[in-house]
Amino acid sequence: MDGIFSQLGHLFVQSFPTVIFVFLLLIILSKIFFAPLIRVLKQREDMTSGALVRAKEQTAAAAAKTREYDAEFQLARQEVYRQREADRQATLKERDVLLQKAREQAETYIQTAQEELKAEVESTKAELVAASRSMAGEIADVVLGKGPSANRPGGAQA
Repeated sequence: MDGIFSQLGHLFVQSFPTVIFVFLLLIILSKIFFAPLIRVLKQREDMTSGALVRAKEQTAAAAAKTREYDAEFQLARQEVYRQREADRQATLKERDVLLQKAREQAETYIQTAQEELKAEVESTKAELVAASRSMAGEIADVVLGKGPSANRPGGAQA
């Protein structure tokens, strides 16, 4: 067994420079190669996750702006509807006023026309009464023989 331990000790002494060389190589590689590689990968991950976070923030901001725009658009639409309704009401009131004026004018015109017609009827009645009296007098004169046929040349009576 001593032989095995002495061989192992001899192997360990011979492999010691190789082990040191491997550890030095590991340290050098980690400083020169692995550290920058890990740093670049970490930066890349930070940039990627940062870009994702910024994209999510921008998406949320865009969604908020869209909601705000929709709300303002809805308010503007409601204002337009209110304005239309106010214009319609004003137009209806104006129409009602114009209709009332037209009715009043028509009533005035009708009353004037009726008064003129009554005056014309009264005038015509007066003329008819005068004409009928005149005709009645002439008829009476003709019937009684005092009329114009009695004064005709030849003295013929009808």
